[in-house]
Amino acid sequence: MNKLRLFLLQILLFVCVFACTIKNVEAQSSDTPLRIAILAPLYIDSAFDNNVYKLSNTNMPKYILQGLDFYNGVMLAIDSLKKEGQELDVWIYDTKKKDRTTDALANEIAPLHFSLIIADFSNLTEQKRFSEFSFTNNIPLVSATYPNDAYVTGNPFFIMLNSTLKTHVEGLYKYLQRTYPVGKFLYVTRKGSMEEKIMSMYADAGKKTYPIKYKTVELPDDFTEDQLLPLLDSNQQNVVICGSLDENFSTNLIRTLDQSVTFPVTLAGSPTWDGLRAVLRTENENISIVYSTPFNYTGTDNVISNLRSQYKQKLNARPSDMAFKGFESMYYFSRLLLKYNNDMLNNLSDTKFKIANSFMLQPVKLVDNAQVPDYIENKKLYFITRSLGKITSVN
Repeated sequence: MNKLRLFLLQILLFVCVFACTIKNVEAQSSDTPLRIAILAPLYIDSAFDNNVYKLSNTNMPKYILQGLDFYNGVMLAIDSLKKEGQELDVWIYDTKKKDRTTDALANEIAPLHFSLIIADFSNLTEQKRFSEFSFTNNIPLVSATYPNDAYVTGNPFFIMLNSTLKTHVEGLYKYLQRTYPVGKFLYVTRKGSMEEKIMSMYADAGKKTYPIKYKTVELPDDFTEDQLLPLLDSNQQNVVICGSLDENFSTNLIRTLDQSVTFPVTLAGSPTWDGLRAVLRTENENISIVYSTPFNYTGTDNVISNLRSQYKQKLNARPSDMAFKGFESMYYFSRLLLKYNNDMLNNLSDTKFKIANSFMLQPVKLVDNAQVPDYIENKKLYFITRSLGKITSVN
């Protein structure tokens, strides 16, 4: 049995042990460790038939990797907490367990009286149900990876680490406004309902400050350099804003400029550009690409370096950003819970347990006169600038 297969079997046994003991566990007493639930899409049933491994020994399906990496990060954080002498009762749940609905999972964990839930959601159904669950049971819920606020309203227990698209648009707007006070701005978009929403977000961002003057052009998905380059000015600093999340459209925009421009162009993209292959493969020194992200793991500080070493030693692989997110969310919020217990939500500004990111957790009200926040969102963004595929600055 190779190392990957053995590791997956260990996950299977770990998750099954908890699932089998749920019915025998009573509510926490005052002298028992605080209890935390981890929700992640592990797809254990896709990898095993009972205890029989049924996938390839060399290749892992992509749909499994995200949850698996998140889980790996969580487990490294648990190891770190143990070494520090911290006591916690951590329960891992596979949100993709066969024949178990999201409602069934919520009902399953309800009797355990968790003090904190940390989730790697993969769809809106999970987010909606567990947002309702956290509110009903007054349990802080950290959505560690899902960047969407749909179906989350009136819930001050819901903490969103992966910032919404609206926050990214507003942040990037201010960044471009501050960094490029003069120049020619071109807003490039395509036909689509999401593109209309993004365009509206940019328009609203301009109403909150002095507006950037940009020309808007809608292009077909298969546009060519002949349709794009005449819109630029070789005598000015050009700033091109991509108003679409569509990967193919974004890739075409990046490649067209990469192959064609002979004068400086800054290309501003969306948070989905973090890791986009076309961004990493640019070869034109005239192009600078900038995009925003709430997660910055590009540094070489001791914590991140040590995590990379631990991950490689344990799994013989390089950690992805999902592994870092799993570690950071587990460690950071566990330490806050241990320090403040029931008052954790009133102390989210405590930065003592920072790992890599300076979270700026702020209440969000979708309606100004709302009595309570709709959720708490991480408003801190990092602006990554790449040239020739390499990071040149982080702001």
